[in-house]
Amino acid sequence: MRQKTSTEIFTYWEQIRGNADAPLRRLIQPSAIGHILPELFILENTADDNPRFRLAGTTICNLMGREIRGEDFAALWAGSQQEDPVRIAAGVMAHVVPAMIHATGYCVSGRSAAFEMMLMPLRSSSDTCDRLLGCLAPATPAAWLGNDCLEFLALDRTRLLYERPARIIDAPPHPDPTDILPTHENMRLGEWMRRKLNLAMRGRDVEAEPSRDKIGRRL
Repeated sequence: MRQKTSTEIFTYWEQIRGNADAPLRRLIQPSAIGHILPELFILENTADDNPRFRLAGTTICNLMGREIRGEDFAALWAGSQQEDPVRIAAGVMAHVVPAMIHATGYCVSGRSAAFEMMLMPLRSSSDTCDRLLGCLAPATPAAWLGNDCLEFLALDRTRLLYERPARIIDAPPHPDPTDILPTHENMRLGEWMRRKLNLAMRGRDVEAEPSRDKIGRRL
């Protein structure tokens, strides 16, 4: 992986999983990754192994020119290629192995840009892996990204990052889940991302959004 966002979120995923094969989704703390949340998304599995977007950051929605929360993962990809990305995402959850995808995004105008996508498994419970934490980051900066919306992504190549059992490492244990479960003053990852997206859509993302320090104090 070469992109800063990909490296940072994968490093964070490694930290919170500890010696497990995948972390519990409730261990994700928005305050720890607030600076890259706009480029992150969460997929949830369905009964027919057709992952869909549970959450999507503002940068990703801006790239696609629409709110993609609730859409199938397949909706991002070229019609002739949808089967492979869906199978990869479902496989990451089924086999609890992270993957990296290299893709090219195409616009109606003819412009294109290379992207790096990470897919990392999450557990909703100790025996159920039915979520993915992902990111979508451009390989090189382009001033037009976000203004000229992407029509679809085309899959270039993919690889599993590793195949391994739960590792044994010298690392601190997971934080006690009771320390980060929500109270009436807390803000969970989903709520944080939904609020950020709603504010951005109304053009008040910077003006109305609480500072990261305030968010951190509420978690």
